Amino acid sequence: MSKIEIGNYLVIDPEVYHGELIFKGTRIPVKTVLTFLRLGDSIDDILAGYPNLTKEAVEEVIQMATEALIKQVQYEREIEKVA
Repeated sequence: MSKIEIGNYLVIDPEVYHGELIFKGTRIPVKTVLTFLRLGDSIDDILAGYPNLTKEAVEEVIQMATEALIKQVQYEREIEKVA
């Protein structure tokens, strides 16, 4: 598998962090940041702990996660209509 860039700030690189989805130029997994957000940390809290991240990168992840959830719900609704 070759490196896959996603959006402006994310990458999957099989040679970095076991091919997990990470922020470009870091070894910070996206799932870690999303978990911190889920647990109630603010973007500013996350940036304080990971100073090499940018607010724009975290906001992009939030937007992408939101869009993925909306698409999943729409897909499940379409499946229900067919069934």
